[in-house]
Amino acid sequence: MNHIFRIIIMFILVAVQGLYTNSNLDTVSSNNINVISTSQFSSFEIPVPTASGINVSRNDKAEIDYSNSSYGYVKVRFLRRTTVAVRVIITGAGGVRFQYHLNTDGLWEVFPLTDGNGQYSIDVFEQISGNRFAVANSVNINVLLIDEFMPFLRPNQFVNFNRNSRAVIKANELSNDTAIGSVCNIYNFVIENISYDFELAANVRSGYVPDIDLVLERRKGICFDFAALMTAMLRSQGIPTKLVVGYADNVFHAWISVYTAESGWINNIIWFDGISWRLMDPTFAATANQSAEVMRFIGNGNNYNPTHFY
Repeated sequence: MNHIFRIIIMFILVAVQGLYTNSNLDTVSSNNINVISTSQFSSFEIPVPTASGINVSRNDKAEIDYSNSSYGYVKVRFLRRTTVAVRVIITGAGGVRFQYHLNTDGLWEVFPLTDGNGQYSIDVFEQISGNRFAVANSVNINVLLIDEFMPFLRPNQFVNFNRNSRAVIKANELSNDTAIGSVCNIYNFVIENISYDFELAANVRSGYVPDIDLVLERRKGICFDFAALMTAMLRSQGIPTKLVVGYADNVFHAWISVYTAESGWINNIIWFDGISWRLMDPTFAATANQSAEVMRFIGNGNNYNPTHFY
């Protein structure tokens, strides 16, 4: 990859460094899932995450509902109105640490359990001052997923959608009789209709969360938006999809991985053009208008190193 292209990548991505992580913190059974139909043309039903109240850790500050951990998620809410920052940190079975901002409006938020089966810790922290945070609530749980796809079919904080989302309605219009056909249609729609938002990239702050319908309305976004939009659209069609965060050419970036029955999990080679698979990196493909050099970079999975899945 030549020097000019490297500069282009750095310019596009460096502004979003730190979006998904924050400064280090100084820290002093059975259930039912309600489902709703996406449309009369789709057989897949979008699962609606619920706080069932069966398995709960609650105190006067925060509530953690892990009743549906086997479905790949927990729901968390902070119970006090406050102006200080609140964080949720989930440490997965494999030791991967996921950090999120939590609203202070008393509203539930959904957080995925994407680090496989085993022991997880879910910790809620409230800010004391500066980068000093104290534990507001905490629970350790054992997660045994119904199957590996559970976390990658459901909405969560970063991939937030429902049957009324404009992105879901558009995905229904683009759906095909085959998963591969739907993947291709949705991918092509995104790279042809969404452009990179350089202004947002230059001003984005830590804790940014994609609003997929706003991205679709404005027809532009940063790499996190591209990945979240595609993930939501594909999940709404019953296609397991991972929003992947990691490094592209040593720069922080977001892209997606997709599962199809024909190919299994397709990591690092995701776009099927009818002949062969190539990496599905909608940000680069859209931004560089699919130039030959960019597509060569995208097509080389060695350029991508994932660290987190959402």
